[in-house]
Amino acid sequence: MPQLGDPNFHKSVILMIEHGDGGAMGLVVNRTSNLTLRDLARGQEIKVARPIETQPVMVGGPVEPQRGFILHDSDAVAEKHEVLPGLYLSVTLDALEPLLSQGTARLRFCLGYSGWAPKQLEREISAGAWLFTEAAGDQVLDWNPDKMWDGTLRGMGVDPAMLLPAAGIH
Repeated sequence: MPQLGDPNFHKSVILMIEHGDGGAMGLVVNRTSNLTLRDLARGQEIKVARPIETQPVMVGGPVEPQRGFILHDSDAVAEKHEVLPGLYLSVTLDALEPLLSQGTARLRFCLGYSGWAPKQLEREISAGAWLFTEAAGDQVLDWNPDKMWDGTLRGMGVDPAMLLPAAGIH
């Protein structure tokens, strides 16, 4: 919501990975960086399949911006955690190498993550700083990042033009 006021989250769509008594962790899935998968792989000496080499690396959030997270749909990767049916999270180079070199999986590579202390996210939601809805793996992997915020709001029945700073939905 506009009243959050944190530029790290301006028009952000966040996929929540973990939410519990210890706090919350999520990945911004609609903010691109200036890096491509080719740039990323060059630093790790990993081959990238031509169809995905120009795909942008996402800015997953402001916490630990050097740490990588891979959202993908490949059940063939050994190191993975299922986030949603058919959507997995991997965090190791052992998972990154086959995903990039084969280029057959749909994926989003995120640098950094978004984190909240215990009860912080609940307070922000109560204050009207966030809207939330159920996530869908296809949206995370397939939607154009530039259109994801608008599309997510419209999927919730919210017209983005009706969001006003400090006032919520009108």
